[in-house]
Amino acid sequence: MANRDEVECWLTDMDGVLVHENEALPGAAELIQQWRDTGTPFLVLTNNSIFTPRDLAARLRTSGLDVPEEAIWTSALATAAFCKSQMPGGSAFVIGEAGITTALHEAGFILTETNPDYVVVGETRNYSFEAITKAIRLIGQGARFIATNPDATGPSADGPLPATGAIAALITKATGREPYVVGKPNPMMFRSAMNKIGAHSENTGMIGDRMDTDIVAGIEAGLHTVLVLTGISDKSEIEKYPFRPNEVLHGVHELVVGEPLESDSI
Repeated sequence: MANRDEVECWLTDMDGVLVHENEALPGAAELIQQWRDTGTPFLVLTNNSIFTPRDLAARLRTSGLDVPEEAIWTSALATAAFCKSQMPGGSAFVIGEAGITTALHEAGFILTETNPDYVVVGETRNYSFEAITKAIRLIGQGARFIATNPDATGPSADGPLPATGAIAALITKATGREPYVVGKPNPMMFRSAMNKIGAHSENTGMIGDRMDTDIVAGIEAGLHTVLVLTGISDKSEIEKYPFRPNEVLHGVHELVVGEPLESDSI
C-alpha cells in the first residue's frame, strides 16, 4: 500500500515518535486528537515491558498527550496474548515487573517457580542473579524460553542500562537455548495489535523512528510504513538497509490535517 489515503487504522511507536524524554513532540497531541475526533482506530506501541498501559497513559498525560490506556499496546501485552494463544491457562516463571506480570495474570496465567510451561524474561531495573539462575535451571528442565523484546540496552540519565536482550543473551549462553522474542521487530506484535482493534494489514499504517524495528516489522506485516526523523533515524541511516518505508516525514506534525507536507514519499 503506497497511498496514505487508504489507511483507516494506525499503529504508532511512542518514544521518538510521540514523545522525546517525556516531552511531547510537535504535532503529537494534535494527531492523537485528530484520530479520536474522527473515530480512527489506533494503538500506541512500545517494546517497554516494565509498565502497564495505565502507567504509560499517566506518563503520556504528563507529557501533554491524552491517550487512553486501552489505546496502548506493549510488548508485555503482546507476549501475554501470544502465550495465551499457545497454551491457555498455562504457567510461567517471570523475570520482570508489573507490566508483564499483570498482563500474564489477566491472560489467565499462573506465575510459579515450580515446573512452569514458560520462562518469560521482560525488562526490570532490578535484575536478580538468583532469578536468572532459577530461569536457567527451569529452561534446562524443559520450560519454553520467551523474551518480551530484543532491546539489549535501555536509556537512563547516567547512560545505557542492560535490558531484556542482554539478560536473555546471558541465559542463552548458559542454556544454549534462544528465546522466542515477541516484541518488535517480530511482526507478531503488530498482528496482535491489529487483532485488538479489529484492523487489517491492507488498511493499516505504522509510524516509527527506527528502520531496524518499526519499519522492517511493518513491512513484514504488510502495513503502510511511515518513518519519522524525530527519533534515532536520519536519511543517511535509511541507505544502510535493503528495504524502504513508504514515506519519510520530518515528524508526526505532517500527518495532521491542514499541516503543510514536507514528506519524501516512495
